[in-house]
Amino acid sequence: YEGLRKALAVPPDQVIEVVKASGLRGRGGAGYPTGLKWQFVDKKSPKPKYIVCNADESEPGTFKDHLLMERNPHLVLEGVAIACYAIGAKVGYIYIRGEFFHVSEVLESAIAEAKARGYLGKSLFGSGFDCEIHVHRGAGAYEAGEESALLESLEGKRAQPRLRPPFPAVVGLYGCPTIINNVETLANVPAIITRGPDWFAALGPQKNGGPKLYCVSGHVKTPGVFEASMHTTLRELIYDYAGGIRDGRQLKAVIPGGSSTPVVLPDAIDVPASFDGVAKAGSMLG
Repeated sequence: YEGLRKALAVPPDQVIEVVKASGLRGRGGAGYPTGLKWQFVDKKSPKPKYIVCNADESEPGTFKDHLLMERNPHLVLEGVAIACYAIGAKVGYIYIRGEFFHVSEVLESAIAEAKARGYLGKSLFGSGFDCEIHVHRGAGAYEAGEESALLESLEGKRAQPRLRPPFPAVVGLYGCPTIINNVETLANVPAIITRGPDWFAALGPQKNGGPKLYCVSGHVKTPGVFEASMHTTLRELIYDYAGGIRDGRQLKAVIPGGSSTPVVLPDAIDVPASFDGVAKAGSMLG
């Protein structure tokens, strides 16, 4: 929790500026600049502010957020707490897919550990800033992965997308200013605070900085989650990281994101597996 300690020592606006300078983009699929998203929150609003961590991860073939929460829950909690401080929220929610029951137990246990050490709860590190994080289990709706549908579900309603505008940063959870970030996005924040925005930006191509977790599944020899720079190409992920196509067969197509992303054919897999690189190939990273 050194990142949280360091963040609490500076004004909230300075934390947002550091995240903006890092170029961190949303790891939930859209790739929207995270610091810019945080900046949209109306700080003058008298209403409570909320951070919601989207841990629904309902796309087929995606399991990176599951891995982060299962193996390193405190990194996720620290990211949520830093985000709360940055936008002036005292409460954060982790909306987790209902099927991830054992992962929700891991998170609840980690929250209890963090509170016992004073990393969550009242006056974190003696700063006077209070922060509570709650885990909310969804009920298996694929649509709840969309951020406004997630908010509806979190409020106890059917998971249906809202009409926008207004956007969640203005009218979100319970009609209050709300920021929704993906698990992997928030897990990157502590390292940005501790190591600096320049370090993070230098790990990838321009406007695609930092490490990225890639889920590779399908007919490959060694499927799994691989951490790599976004300089890495789709071909390298498939053949170097995942061992190539199994049983001596030929690659036919790649789905680089969720099931709604356009298919990439074998002659177009030498593009960087970055937000901009995959977009040039006619699809999206997801």
